[in-house]
Amino acid sequence: MPHDFDADVITAVLRHMNGDHTDDNLLIARAFAEPPAEAIDASVMIGFDGEAGVWEISRGGTTSELRVPWPGGPITERREVRREVVALYDVACERLGVEPRPHD
Repeated sequence: MPHDFDADVITAVLRHMNGDHTDDNLLIARAFAEPPAEAIDASVMIGFDGEAGVWEISRGGTTSELRVPWPGGPITERREVRREVVALYDVACERLGVEPRPHD
């Protein structure tokens, strides 16, 4: 059973991802969705648990849910969420041939 994070943790992470990292959401969706790539025109992070992040993705107005497992395996701590989202971003850049920006 995956770890469930408190609602305030989920709300804060989603606010940050959907407010400050909209391009990263799209990049992750394009890298991990099947079939991948350009057909995806929108992506919003809608949740996460200890095993994966979840995005609502859109292809020409049709939406679906994309669940992407954390690259480092299951997590249980809030601080681990950032590490795993950054890891997903890095893998997405590699898959799509995009130069990743430096991480703070």
